[in-house]
Amino acid sequence: MIELDFNKGNGLLPAIAQEETSGEVLMLAYINEASWKKSLETGEAHYWSRSRKEIWHKGGTSGNVQKIREIRVDCDNDTVLFKVVQVGGAACHTGHKSCFHKKVDGDGSFTIIGEPIFDPRKVYGK
Repeated sequence: MIELDFNKGNGLLPAIAQEETSGEVLMLAYINEASWKKSLETGEAHYWSRSRKEIWHKGGTSGNVQKIREIRVDCDNDTVLFKVVQVGGAACHTGHKSCFHKKVDGDGSFTIIGEPIFDPRKVYGK
């Protein structure tokens, strides 16, 4: 089995979620060894929440889970790419398809790309 180098990032490694069919980057999060093992066991993406300091099952609250179809690891064994099917169509907690929905314009301002797929106030109660 591949051994990831969790020592480089003080126990955390970047994990990129990419939509399997379109190739669109949906989000970047972090994994620790426990969330990595949970992802392998379940076939669904689990990350480490740096703010809550706990394993986070992506979509556990919203239902918008990420079903892992393929995993790739970079040449240094310190970054993971999950190719996923994004259930519900939205990866971002703001309701957007991708967390990368802000396009920076030439003057430093930004434009929101796309409309939210769900209302986060209804899903998360915030």
